[in-house]
Amino acid sequence: MLTISQLATYAGVTVRAVRHYHKIGLLPERDRSGYRTYDAAAVVRLIRIRNLADAGVPLARVQELLDAGPEEFAGGVQEIDKDLRAEIRRLQDTRSRLARLAAGEHLALPQSVVDYLDRLRGLGVGERYIELERDAWIMIAAQVPDLIDSVIAKKHEELDDPDMVRLYSFFTGEPDWLAGDPRIVEVADILERLMIRAVEAGEVGADGFDDQFVALMDSTMLESAPGAELVLAILNERGWSGWTRIERVPADRLNTELPPS
Repeated sequence: MLTISQLATYAGVTVRAVRHYHKIGLLPERDRSGYRTYDAAAVVRLIRIRNLADAGVPLARVQELLDAGPEEFAGGVQEIDKDLRAEIRRLQDTRSRLARLAAGEHLALPQSVVDYLDRLRGLGVGERYIELERDAWIMIAAQVPDLIDSVIAKKHEELDDPDMVRLYSFFTGEPDWLAGDPRIVEVADILERLMIRAVEAGEVGADGFDDQFVALMDSTMLESAPGAELVLAILNERGWSGWTRIERVPADRLNTELPPS
């Protein structure tokens, strides 16, 4: 008969592993005499346990396979393999998510928004303004997750408009203009042209956001970019109201020929 140390040595495991297998019921706890002694059958069983565990079989299922016939064993192995493949896919997906998170902007943004921000960078937009847009899109994506890709597709279409490209050209540096800066009036002119086109195209109205969220978006922009308040003041003087959402449209401005860009 063998001692526990000899059993462990012959099976290629540690004594601690043998004790653990006893504890979870894979090896009999005691023989009839009440002592832990082992024979060749125990060595074979322990080697089979070790091989199954090394192959990735969960210990909770080792007992089932040890006692199974050939067909049951093959079926059990196939089932475990199916579970392992599903787990591999899950882990691969987790790794892909982690890799995207390493880029920073993927933490709370879908790929479509990240691509849009990269396009803005390609236009020369500065990182300070990119951060403002990113934070706004994080909030928007959380509010309308099912619509965000279509919203971004529309934003890409807008970037084909020379006025929109001109607008973004003002944000290559810090968006902290002071009163009297000539860029403020030009930005207001461009925004008004874009707003008029949106009204004429029927693209204003219900946006899926509640009033509190719209107010949050407006306040975030006004607090982050002092120049935005000056632009908004000019638009208000012209009869427009709203920033994230156009709330009042001055009818007398729709047919007004505004200065070209």
